[in-house]
Amino acid sequence: MARADWMNLNGPWDYAITAGTRQPAEYEGSILVPFSPEAELSGVGRSLKSGECLWYHRQVLIPAQFSGKRLLLHFGAVDQAATVWVNDRQAGSHVGGYLPFTLEITDLIENGVADIVVRVTDDTEKSGLSRGKQRTKRGGIWYTPQSGIWQTVWMEAVPESYVKNLLIIPDFDSAAVEISAEIVGDELAYAQFNGQSYLLPALIPVPDFEPWCPENPKLYGFTVTCGEDLVQSYFAMRKFSAEKDEKGVPRLFLNNRPYFHNGLLDQGYWPDGLYTAPTDEAMIHDISTAKAMGFNMLRKHIKVEPLRWYYHCDRYGMLVWQDMPCGGGKYNPLIVSAPLVTNIHLRDTAYWLFGRSDSKARAQFKAELGAMVNHLYNCPCIAMWVPFNEGWGQFNAAKMHDYVRAIDPTRTIDHASGWHDQGVGQVVSCHVYFRKYAFKADKKGRAVLLSEFGGYNHHVSGHCFNNKNFGYKNFETPAQLEIAIEELYQRQIGPAKMEGLAAAVYTQLSDVEDELNGLMTYDRKVVKIAPESMRKAIDVGE
Repeated sequence: MARADWMNLNGPWDYAITAGTRQPAEYEGSILVPFSPEAELSGVGRSLKSGECLWYHRQVLIPAQFSGKRLLLHFGAVDQAATVWVNDRQAGSHVGGYLPFTLEITDLIENGVADIVVRVTDDTEKSGLSRGKQRTKRGGIWYTPQSGIWQTVWMEAVPESYVKNLLIIPDFDSAAVEISAEIVGDELAYAQFNGQSYLLPALIPVPDFEPWCPENPKLYGFTVTCGEDLVQSYFAMRKFSAEKDEKGVPRLFLNNRPYFHNGLLDQGYWPDGLYTAPTDEAMIHDISTAKAMGFNMLRKHIKVEPLRWYYHCDRYGMLVWQDMPCGGGKYNPLIVSAPLVTNIHLRDTAYWLFGRSDSKARAQFKAELGAMVNHLYNCPCIAMWVPFNEGWGQFNAAKMHDYVRAIDPTRTIDHASGWHDQGVGQVVSCHVYFRKYAFKADKKGRAVLLSEFGGYNHHVSGHCFNNKNFGYKNFETPAQLEIAIEELYQRQIGPAKMEGLAAAVYTQLSDVEDELNGLMTYDRKVVKIAPESMRKAIDVGE
């Protein structure tokens, strides 16, 4: 959905934090958007507390080339609840800290100026809304909370009739791609591909295509016109499924062939930006380093990234398992931790047990889950949806599986990653940290995923968040760490793969605050094991 007429609104904004909901008469200083006030890169270094309001202000001069067009104001993500005014008139509001929202502000512009004010509230875990791994009192596997604008803010100029959304569905077996467009206005939409024009919706032939895969991430560009509107986009020809191989063993398939997902847990946290990567190059570095180490998949853990991140995965060839950020009330340790040892799975309809007594928060979670799937649907790299992890605010996971499946029947769904399996879907998921992993086939005939394991920690002096050294097994030297990981893969993961293991997700890509079990340090300045050595260590064959 790339257009020519747009402007980036990242940069210095005025900010203030107030105890009440009334707009401040004066602002306290400058904040660098899109970094949250808690992040070092914002230039603020303050935390937004529950009950407080964070205010942003910026005056924007509308470019002359935008004249006579509709103006769309886009926010990549604002944590948690935002209300926006333009020239003292309310433009709209949004709830949910991980997904984008767009406001049309055409009729609110005065004399070529948009005076923008944003009010944000963020109650973190007190609200029951999705918060991911943010916690007011951080520590261990729970991290520093952040608030406010944390993804790009931008303005776009579009004609009276324009393309609002695209839906792109590759039909691998028919050598075609189905493209449809949601239109605002009265014009018809046409797709231009391979020298031909197609009235949308259309099933467009893609003869003699190159299948997209991590080894060959082939992307096909196309354009869509709607009257005077012109957008550029792309797609890939690939197919995800869970089927039985030639020996009758359930596996994950890519492009009609068994394909082992050899992945890393990726939390997407940064010491200076928290949720926000410091640069575009930093995002690329994470993906390309994982790729150089021999991994073909990243499990984006309890966070939704900017679309830019998924674009890099598309073009570099990195499969993505996409987690839904968790929410709910306080988590009971016996519910979310004990199953790691006991392997006991509970029914998730007892809402109070899972911290899910708030019906409004449950409804909001479902709405955000659906919105996330729709938002990321067109990204070729996404192979798996993960609605719940380790019982963190889990509820009605069987129904949530069916809900996601109805929106997107083209991908597999890990409905309950780790434990509290509700017995549905095409895959079953387990996490193993404190014992040797031994493959066990699923009685229901589902493909088996080892969706978290490892977590070996190694402290690199001078590159740590603090003096904590959290992990699941400590190693004093990089050489010891390398030997242990190679033994883990060759003695446990390799044999399990031969028996039927469909995927393995090592914890984790980088250190995060107290956790020192990353393959890179938190600041990304030290790669603990050389990529070529790591590639050899994790190679468990085709």
